[in-house]
Formats: sequence, C-alpha cells, structure tokens
Amino acid sequence: MSDHIQLEAKVTDDLVGKRLDQAVAQLFPDYSRSRLQGWIKDGSLTVNGEVKKPREKLLGGEAIAIDANLEVIEDHKPQNIPLDIVYEDEHILVINKPAGLVVHPAVGHRDGTLLNALLYHCPDIAQVPRAGIVHRLDMDTTGLMVVAKTIAAQTELVEQLQERSMGREYEAVVNGVMTGGGVVDEPMGRHSKNRQKMAVVGVGKEAVTHYRVLKKLRSHTHIRLKLETGRTHQIRVHMSHINYPLVGDQMYGGRFRLPKGCSDEMMDALRDFKRQALHAKKLELWHPHSGELVSWEVDLPEDIQNLLAVLEKDAQEHGSEE
Repeated sequence: MSDHIQLEAKVTDDLVGKRLDQAVAQLFPDYSRSRLQGWIKDGSLTVNGEVKKPREKLLGGEAIAIDANLEVIEDHKPQNIPLDIVYEDEHILVINKPAGLVVHPAVGHRDGTLLNALLYHCPDIAQVPRAGIVHRLDMDTTGLMVVAKTIAAQTELVEQLQERSMGREYEAVVNGVMTGGGVVDEPMGRHSKNRQKMAVVGVGKEAVTHYRVLKKLRSHTHIRLKLETGRTHQIRVHMSHINYPLVGDQMYGGRFRLPKGCSDEMMDALRDFKRQALHAKKLELWHPHSGELVSWEVDLPEDIQNLLAVLEKDAQEHGSEE
C-alpha cells in the first residue's frame, strides 16, 4: 500500500547554478535529502519533464515535478498498547518508555512493540517512515523518546540528531565508585566475535559520552550522562569499557559480583535487578514546527528508585556515602 503524492515547484533565481539535488532539498524541505535523491534516480522527480542526474546544474526557471509513491506501513498491525504520553501535538509525540517495550519489530519481537502501539494511537503515522520513530531506546532502557507524527517533523528531527542539536541526558547506576566525571571518546562498531554486541573498536564510528557523578555510594555510583552521538548500546559499552558497567546489564556487565559485607536486602536487590539501570531522563529539542526550544524531564522509574534507596541505606550503614 502506498500514498501517492504530486508536487510542483519552479527553480528560483537564488538556486541558479546549484546542483539539482541541492536545489530540491530547499524547494521541498519536508522531505529528506536521501528520499529526494532516490526520487531523482528512479525518475519520480523530473526537470521540465525530463529525468536528470543529481549533480546536474540548474539554469533557473525550470519546472520541477514530483510524481511518487510514499510507502505506507501495512505489514505491522496496530495494537492497543498503553503509552505513557508526556507531550503531544499535531507534529510530535513524546513518550516515557517503560522497561520491556521493544521500539521496533525485529526477529523474536514481531509485535507488541512501540511501533504497533503508535499505529493504534495515531493511525495516520503509518504514512511516516518507521511510524515516525527517529531514535531508539534499548528494550530494557526506560525514559523519554520523541516520535514524529508527520514527514516534515521527522525530516527536521533527524537533522537535529545528525547535527547534534538534540539534547539527551540519562541517569544510570554503575558498579564501582567513580572518582569524578569525565568523557569517553572511543569509536564503536560491531563486536568482532559476537555480532549481537557492540564494542569499542579502532576503526569504528565516532562515539562520545559525557558523564558526571551525582552520588558516590559504598560500591556503586549514581551518574548523569549526556550523549553527543547515538550509537547502539553506546552508554552501556562506554561505561563497561572504563570498568564501570551498569548494574543489571546482562550483555556488558561482566561476571556478577556482590560487594563485601552487603546485607541480605542489598544482595537481593542486586540479584533481582535484571535489566540495565539506565533511564533517559531529559530530552531537549527544537520544535519542528514552531522552532521553539522545548524540553521534558521525567522521574526515575520505581525499580531504579528502589535500587538506589537500598544502595544509599548500605552506604549510610557503612559510613561511606558522599
């Protein structure tokens, strides 16, 4: 199933001498550069009725026409899955994702995902690529995500991610006591032996994570993190790389160890925490329609709050809380 669009525009004087792919990005800003380039290459976008190459220069006055199909998501079914909506208007949706909710259907998770929930909550989002999902959180990471409800909003939000003008801050509980904050600037890529894992690799993509200490505990640290880049599993990999893996991280946490002298309560709390203690706490972006800088912040989920309460009690009992 697809949604048919027909658009027209004339090449203005300020675009004379520009390449076709550069000019149409300005003439049709609601659509991404990659989508427009695809339409140029497959002949859906024409210049004076002719198919041209993306690099061809324009003389001015040409008639640009788009006659194309937008693929509509139809192989995923809408499902009535409750959403914790923090903010919504006609352009964007901001949700507080719970632990256990997969963002996008994949092998082993064909339905019951955020995408299925979005298709039910706002059916028109089926016309937006990936149902408006512009960034992801791991299944067991909680917190804030923004979803685009229109193609124009999605194009703008993706640009903000690429330009690093969207701010994302997280809170986490890590194993070990940090001496202070810092920056991890280490490239990442697929693990050489386990393709389901990511790792710090010499020839990987740039990955930068800033972190600061919120509270030092006896054997753990409560930290705040800010991402410059958004690589898969970035925080989990970077914290593990500097030997402060996240509490409960089944993939990157290493061998489970209990601190010396911990109470039965603390032992149970650590053993029972089966997901990475990571929460997307704050989201800041430029609203794709109004251009206004907007931000949201949500509380830590109950399980992380309970974990911190046990760790703080332990630190007080041993006289080591800072």
